[in-house]
Amino acid sequence: MTDSENTVSEVDAATESTAVAELPGKLNLRVDVTDAGPCRKHISVIVAEADVASIRDTTLDEFALKANVPGFRVGRVPRRLVESKFKRELADELKQRVLVSSLEQLTEEYELDPINEPDMDVESIEVPDQGDFEYTFEVEVRPSVDIPDFATLKLKRAGGDVTDEDIQKYLDQMLLDYGEKTPSDSPAAAGDYVSASIAFEHKGKVAREMHGLSLRVLPTLRFHDGEIEGFDKLVEGATAGDTRDCEFQISSEAENIPMRGEILKAAISVEGVQTFAPATLDKELLDRMGVESEEQLRERIKQVLEYQIEYRQRQSARQQLLDQITASADWELPEELVMKQVENALHREILEMQQAGYSTREIQARENELRQHSVSVTTQAMKEHFVLDRIATDNDIEVTSEDLEMEILKMSFQSGETPRRLRARLVKTGVIENLEAQIRERKAIDLALASASYEEVPLEEELVTDLNVEAIDDAVCNVMFGR
Repeated sequence: MTDSENTVSEVDAATESTAVAELPGKLNLRVDVTDAGPCRKHISVIVAEADVASIRDTTLDEFALKANVPGFRVGRVPRRLVESKFKRELADELKQRVLVSSLEQLTEEYELDPINEPDMDVESIEVPDQGDFEYTFEVEVRPSVDIPDFATLKLKRAGGDVTDEDIQKYLDQMLLDYGEKTPSDSPAAAGDYVSASIAFEHKGKVAREMHGLSLRVLPTLRFHDGEIEGFDKLVEGATAGDTRDCEFQISSEAENIPMRGEILKAAISVEGVQTFAPATLDKELLDRMGVESEEQLRERIKQVLEYQIEYRQRQSARQQLLDQITASADWELPEELVMKQVENALHREILEMQQAGYSTREIQARENELRQHSVSVTTQAMKEHFVLDRIATDNDIEVTSEDLEMEILKMSFQSGETPRRLRARLVKTGVIENLEAQIRERKAIDLALASASYEEVPLEEELVTDLNVEAIDDAVCNVMFGR
């Protein structure tokens, strides 16, 4: 056998020993758990020398049984030779077994309920040849949640009937989504579109430009990280070649941290004006919408608006519920943990709006609003998640395949996609997991709300409101801004 073959055999023996390893029984651990910040624990663990020696002996025995060393039959290699020849592999295997055993026992006995994997530098940890084995680490854990008796909850529930006027207003907005632009030589007016470029200036220097924009002349122009109020008044009367200047402030929670709260100048260069006319509800458009008649379309709109009433009721009841449950809980969450969850929280709210039948323009406007306040919004969303997850866990709430397919069916009507294609897209983008989590949390809410008492009140705002926001799916201050 060649030296290279010997090396391969030795590595194979070490690998195989790991596969057949059995964890020992209960260890004699000394554990110290202290607070290390919001939802974070510092943990010190000492494994008794006798336990380390026992695991070391077991590991060495298994290596000796499997070791393939020239001049010796397998299983007949002296332990001292195995210990010398496989010193590095034995040390790595011993460390792995001691850590795995102690961490599993620690999790069971101390009920830490970690959110993420422990923050531990495994490479720097060494198991001593003699004496106790000690290591430390930090871990993010779920906050402690006290769930009250749901029967004591008193909530307000706003509701009402969908009127013909509501249906007509919703239909008018749908026709806007299918409308057409026509080039015009007239000055821009409210409701028109302008083709434009925007140059953003910070401290006297142009740091970002956006080109090829098509913007509807509405009261607010909203980005992910800021908005220009009075946008309609700013560009009214403009024609091709005109430039309109303004100032606006970047959100205090923008992703680009150095730019939070900064004042920017925007130079809006108008390159063209287009008048806009809503679509006509004819046979061709009805076919595009997947309905056979205007009556059928109005009936579907009524169903969508009923979903939206349920959505508002659910959101209001959810907020009242969580306000009461968390009233005595003074939680702090680490910002790095919050920032990891920003996109998840955003996806989940967007999913709920899609399920409730909100238009793409309404959802984009809401998304930009959320992004401007991403830290506070996500912090609140995470607090809500911990409460609802506790309720779901305590009550063995699960999401079935039927639950998931019903939600996808609702969403498919608004998106215009077939349920099969929509499901494939959700799976491909990873959003399907957010959808499952959202359904599970909704079930937890429903469980809690089923026991609460209610006071019926009318809706405080119109069911269908005019959309006065033009939203751009982009941040002014991207990661390179200002560099």
